[in-house]
Amino acid sequence: MLELTRITAGYDRRAPVVRDVSLSVAHGEAVGLLGPSGCGKSTLAKVAALLHRPDAGTMTLDGTVVRGWRHRAPQEQRTAVGVVFQQPRLSADPRLSLRELIAQPLRSTGRRREVPARVAELAPLVGLSEELLERRPHAVSDGQLQRACLARALVLRPGLLICDEMTAMLDASTTAALVAVVEAYRAESGAALLAVGHDRVLLERWCDRTVRWGAERNLLVR
Repeated sequence: MLELTRITAGYDRRAPVVRDVSLSVAHGEAVGLLGPSGCGKSTLAKVAALLHRPDAGTMTLDGTVVRGWRHRAPQEQRTAVGVVFQQPRLSADPRLSLRELIAQPLRSTGRRREVPARVAELAPLVGLSEELLERRPHAVSDGQLQRACLARALVLRPGLLICDEMTAMLDASTTAALVAVVEAYRAESGAALLAVGHDRVLLERWCDRTVRWGAERNLLVR
């Protein structure tokens, strides 16, 4: 499903935060990427989500080599990956209601007719009421907003879901609820998962295997 080979990436070519890193996620597999804050794991996740172009290395998604990132990636590759970030308030447009937030990917890919049915399907699954769907981000809690961000990541039915510290800012009950939503989606769709975090216990319970960010930014598979 996902193959990252000898990836080097960062925001300064003279000092990349990711150096020569390889990682794979098979179809239907759940892989945890474990490492401390600042080690580069979120940068690698952005490469995998087609949001950051690496300086070197290759990425293969569902058997096809990726040639472009962000708006230069083909739509079929962009829509094959859903991503949820750590801080929902930085990834949500404050002008949009939660309903509009969830519907964003459908509208941007010309699938407006699917909006009512898909939002109505996802909202109860992630724990959002009709009343909450009409609120904007400033009027909901972090947990409620992250529920909407997860629904947005699932709305196009991606084959790969990337959760980058998705639960780091959430309480235990909300964490358990969102992990359950992800696992229900994976069981129904056969989607793969890359879960990024620093909580070893959570990742080892959640994922089929955990990849640890080791010395000199090499990944050690357990």
